[in-house]
Amino acid sequence: MVYCFDDFVLDAGRRELRRGGHLIALEPQVFDLLTFLIRSRDRVVSRDEILAEIWGGRIVSEATLASRISAARSAIGDSGEAQRLIRTVPRKGLRFTGEVSEQAEAARTPTAVAATSVDGPAIAVLPFTNMSSDAAQDYFADGMVEDIITALSRCSGLAVIARNSSFIYKGKAVDIREVGRELGVGYVLEGSVQRAGARLRISGQLIDARSGAHLWADRFDGDVSDMFALQDRITESVVAAIEPTLELAESARRRALPRPDAYDLVLRAASLRDAFTPESLKAALGCLDEALAIDPGYAPAMAASAYCQALRHFQGWSDPGETYRETAVALAWQASERAPGDAQVLWMAAFAIWNMADDIAPARELFQRSLAINPNSAMALTMSGWIEAMAGRPAEGRAMVERALRLNPRDPRGWFAAGAMAICAMASGDLAEAIAWAEKALSQNRRFAVALRVLIVAWVGIGEMDRAADIARQLLSVEPHLTVTGFLKRIPFPVRTMATTYAEALRAAGVPD
Repeated sequence: MVYCFDDFVLDAGRRELRRGGHLIALEPQVFDLLTFLIRSRDRVVSRDEILAEIWGGRIVSEATLASRISAARSAIGDSGEAQRLIRTVPRKGLRFTGEVSEQAEAARTPTAVAATSVDGPAIAVLPFTNMSSDAAQDYFADGMVEDIITALSRCSGLAVIARNSSFIYKGKAVDIREVGRELGVGYVLEGSVQRAGARLRISGQLIDARSGAHLWADRFDGDVSDMFALQDRITESVVAAIEPTLELAESARRRALPRPDAYDLVLRAASLRDAFTPESLKAALGCLDEALAIDPGYAPAMAASAYCQALRHFQGWSDPGETYRETAVALAWQASERAPGDAQVLWMAAFAIWNMADDIAPARELFQRSLAINPNSAMALTMSGWIEAMAGRPAEGRAMVERALRLNPRDPRGWFAAGAMAICAMASGDLAEAIAWAEKALSQNRRFAVALRVLIVAWVGIGEMDRAADIARQLLSVEPHLTVTGFLKRIPFPVRTMATTYAEALRAAGVPD
């Protein structure tokens, strides 16, 4: 059934929510909740009914339920204050109060899908080919594709074509560029499953549907006896690798477009941000200012602006006397409130709040909310693990960063993860390991001040003062205005002994007081 309300169209069969022809990315549980409320709009539905319908009767926290309700409201331009479409009935439950008209589902043809446009990157996951002689492996391949579709739908800003549309190509030889045109997507994921004895091999390729170029490929091997664990591992790894690969590919494509809109400007800013120089970060902020001038309420631009300021902040690249912290923190909070169901917005806002707010404690809750929505985001895991270590929980932080490295060992921003591992090792007192991880981070990015500072502390800690002094000179070339006093005012250190260790090491290595 297709439900129309306001200027929204919710297609329950295709699992798509559109506004004015643009596809709105929703987490699966949020889509299910919205659909359930619309179908039951003639009455109030209770909390127990929602749990039974969406979570199969499993017990979930009030915070989880509240976040899904908030995300459903946000997706359709509603809020807990306005309750224009989704109304809370005290001590009773929820009711959808908007005017809804119903339409029968149109015939499902590829050209019908292509008739609508998708705002932002869109991907179709084709049925994986069963290359084994055992036809029973079809269920495994199909189940894995369904899991990948569900997991990809959690990636912020990525539209994923529903299974019903992409599975029409099952068993057919296809031209990827033709699939892209028919489904209206820019990217296609295809793969195969092959069994040899007790071993399974799964291969996957991410392809640019416009050019036919391969953007990413990998293969995974495992034992049939642990089939479902292998399926979960592959799903996690594929999603973690695709997210940054798509961002880079989409950024490169959008840079060539004239007259960018707010979304294009956010992508251009991401490309500049990843260049990671003082000049590129300032240029990224310029793009984001333009995006917010076009759309002042655009949460991804707000969060990206706050995040870029946080990067400049911990790198020491903000101009002397520049006032930015209060504005950046305010943008981070506004972004998290406007897009409570957007995992990327939440972790970017969390990182900005941790680095620049007077009260940094709420940042950990925002990280947790981000990972609850998309547990396979390597960057969210890395940043959250970094913060956990700085807060005096290095074991918990290490587990998060190690998971990020397992999910995406070839992340183009892998120096963040290596730097975070260096912080974890430092917080645990393992100076040799801290040096190894810091040097790995610097082999990928010589400008990463976090890794340089860890090296100074570690070399001083083991008595290698000449090496520490050499690294301090490199650090001062990256942070020309660095002083120990300014550093302690700028960087949050919840663990006082860690702050003391850093301050003493920086002074000993020759950093001005």
